[in-house]
Amino acid sequence: MFVGTFEHSLDGKGRVVLPVAFRHQLAERGIVSQYQECLGLWTEEGFADVAARLTEKVRAGLAPQNAVRAFAADATEAKPDAQGRIFLPQRLRDYASLSKDVVIIGAVDRAEIWDAQRWHDLRSDADESFLSAVNELGI
Repeated sequence: MFVGTFEHSLDGKGRVVLPVAFRHQLAERGIVSQYQECLGLWTEEGFADVAARLTEKVRAGLAPQNAVRAFAADATEAKPDAQGRIFLPQRLRDYASLSKDVVIIGAVDRAEIWDAQRWHDLRSDADESFLSAVNELGI
């Protein structure tokens, strides 16, 4: 399970240090790809699950085939080095508008890598969405 918020910086080579709390889940290998205005980082099993669900939506006519293509084509292995860093290819950094400062958040079944300013702008909306869901669903 991925939980927590961690502020980090990209180095000059496009690498970011994974939070210690996430490293054990991704010690062997993870998969990073584009997600909702950020980068999603999954375990291999988690990525396979999302890919299977997306493929089913395409087969049911609920999503375009290009959705699977983009998700898979932009995905890349995220294998932490000895310092716990993963490399983020330029195409993914461009997609998520990542600058030097990033925020890595836990989103239960995945980690998300956000541009720090974009995350801070979104944070209050996320808090309101959570409160609304709790109240409406009676959680």
